[in-house]
Amino acid sequence: MLVATMAAVPASAGGTLRVAMTAADIPDWGSVPDQGYEGRRFAGYTLYDGLANWDLSKPDVAADIKPGLATGWQINPANNKRWTFNLRPGVKFHDGCEWNADGALWNFERLRNDKAPQYNIRHAGPSASFLINVDTIEKVDDLTIAINTKIPDSLLPYEMSLVLMISRCAVEKANYDYTAALQTPMGTGPYKFSSVVPHERLELIPNTEYWDKERIPKQDKLVLLPMPEASTRAAALLSGQVDFVEAPAPDTIPQLKGAGMQIVTRPYPHNWTYILRHDRPPFSDVRVRQAMNYAMNRKEMVEMLQGLAVPGYQTLTESQPWYGKPVRYEYDPDKARKLLKEAGCMPCKFKVGISTSGSGQMQPLPMNELVKEQLEAVGFEVKLVPMDWSALVGVWRGGGQKSEFDAINFSLGPMDPMQGIVKKWTTRYFTPNGFNWGRYASAEMDSLGDQALATFDIPARDALLTKMNELSVKDAVELYVVHDLNPRAMSPKVKGFVQAQSWFQDLTPISVDP
Repeated sequence: MLVATMAAVPASAGGTLRVAMTAADIPDWGSVPDQGYEGRRFAGYTLYDGLANWDLSKPDVAADIKPGLATGWQINPANNKRWTFNLRPGVKFHDGCEWNADGALWNFERLRNDKAPQYNIRHAGPSASFLINVDTIEKVDDLTIAINTKIPDSLLPYEMSLVLMISRCAVEKANYDYTAALQTPMGTGPYKFSSVVPHERLELIPNTEYWDKERIPKQDKLVLLPMPEASTRAAALLSGQVDFVEAPAPDTIPQLKGAGMQIVTRPYPHNWTYILRHDRPPFSDVRVRQAMNYAMNRKEMVEMLQGLAVPGYQTLTESQPWYGKPVRYEYDPDKARKLLKEAGCMPCKFKVGISTSGSGQMQPLPMNELVKEQLEAVGFEVKLVPMDWSALVGVWRGGGQKSEFDAINFSLGPMDPMQGIVKKWTTRYFTPNGFNWGRYASAEMDSLGDQALATFDIPARDALLTKMNELSVKDAVELYVVHDLNPRAMSPKVKGFVQAQSWFQDLTPISVDP
């Protein structure tokens, strides 16, 4: 059933871009997308902006943030807990509502004040971690706000890229009924909501009044289709049902190439790892964690994936400035067995939660079977527990202590140092305050993290973050397996796509030939 349809856009030469996502359902398009970072990729940054946005225009460097609904930001030289954000003038939401300081404060109240009429618990929950360091927010003037933080937080602008702004007018017009408001355009992004068929498709149209004129979409319509099965996505591309496919299965690549399809790959800040529980055996023992890393034959995994990945020896990728010179766990099964014996864990049993598909999970079933085979060859005994992606996201959000698992296979996007380093390895950010799911604890790591947050000189801060990353690898905090090469397949009719080194991608330059 078509539940909502906006006025049609005049036809142009840009065509319709139909995208097959890996998601099992349409991501929530109400400014706090579910379905992992794929949800943000397609239903977040298409429709909405944050104070900071991601620069996805350059294929040769890891993506970084840039001004979005704020034209810039500065830390107060006399108070390292007070940031000033200068808001972009002349911006309107899709419904014509004006963007200004009042609208910004209204949005933060939506996420932080459970007494405010616009408070939305569905939006507040997933956003809480991004706002965990925020104390108060003040209006300075119509186009300036100040954000006071509880602790010095040099990385706050990265957090602001994850808080997306919606129209106050749209929600108030719907009498704070967010379900009703969802059926109207209410972002500031390069696309507007057009229509939805529940569980089948979400249709977006260009925002021809978008404030960033370089990013007004070139296509006439964007159609987003959930297709969790990789073989179904490939078949849909071959039959002309879609134009753009996320994560094609490696064994379908030759057939897709033979049919004239474009295959694009590029390294990006992605990790396919096991996140481990450090608060109980067996992974509370560093020797066990190091043993499983020495047991991994990563080249064999890359061969199984037919070259659509590179070996992963740590969480970050080499193009990121905080990579450093960490220790490297080369494949050494004899050393793995020796460490397990020293730890007195033989067989070393553990249970890991895995998904059957999902954002960044690559080909999770065959990959996890190979991990299990390699680990059991040196003395581990692995129980894989498959579940759908949404269920695994719930396990991750709940934290390790509340789960039945010793580990989870959960791909995260360490695109910025706050999400990828500080919030993963310091005790301040045990789940739910951050992403330290397994409760890794190190006094040295905590001290480095506090120093990094209090350092506003970027080279000096980067040096501290690099030390943190090197320490995390020395402690083998995760099982490192591979980094994805972000494969996508496209019809030869698709033109203009530039693949960024990011989980997020800019679809606006794309046109589709007739």
